[in-house]
Amino acid sequence: MTLIGRTHARGVETLSLDSPANRNALSAALVGELADALTDCAKDSDVRAIVLTHTGNTFCAGADLRDPPHPDALVALLRQIVELPRPVVARVTGHVRAGGLGLLAACDIAVASAEATFAFTEVRIGVAPAVISLPLLPRTDPRALARYYLTGERLDAAKAARIGLLTAAGDDVDAVLAPVLDGLRRAAPQGLAETKALLTAKVLEAFDRDADRLTALSARLFASPQAREGMTAFLERRDPTWVL
Repeated sequence: MTLIGRTHARGVETLSLDSPANRNALSAALVGELADALTDCAKDSDVRAIVLTHTGNTFCAGADLRDPPHPDALVALLRQIVELPRPVVARVTGHVRAGGLGLLAACDIAVASAEATFAFTEVRIGVAPAVISLPLLPRTDPRALARYYLTGERLDAAKAARIGLLTAAGDDVDAVLAPVLDGLRRAAPQGLAETKALLTAKVLEAFDRDADRLTALSARLFASPQAREGMTAFLERRDPTWVL
């Protein structure tokens, strides 16, 4: 069973996260399939841009706690999106949690409908948004990020746009997306590739500088007793022991 849907229209390849059984969580299998699909897109001269979207009411629920990808694989996927010589546009009409926000931040443009919601839930299971910070920290308002990283609060699409998690939000996500895709279709492939390289240089510096450290941090935290309690509590739908 494929976990990534694919369609093509006028130079735009749409990749859909299609794993409804776990709310499109980042399993090892899904991360691998998405990486393969992106590799195919990079080789295809008919692909001018990529839209990354989803089936169901959740864009991505974060790491699959039952079958998580290795931190190195997640780093590689995020870097692949940033380095891809085609613009990658996220289209969101549902919920985004934890690691899913790393996918959004790695994309060049991210748009969402008004009903979308966002939350960094890592602290609530005893870990930290380590690996996903590689694209998030260079692109998102630091004061807002401090609040939402530390509290795990949910925020709506309008707030997400104000702090830089999103490019834009609106009642009709496709109406918001239409001028973006029109602009990308009018742009020269060389112009898009070189302009993207200018825009992502600082993000790639963060990967070069911090990826090993944050990968090690992620692995250490997920192996800790507090994380085991947090993940068990989440799967059992109860509060972890530290909740006051």
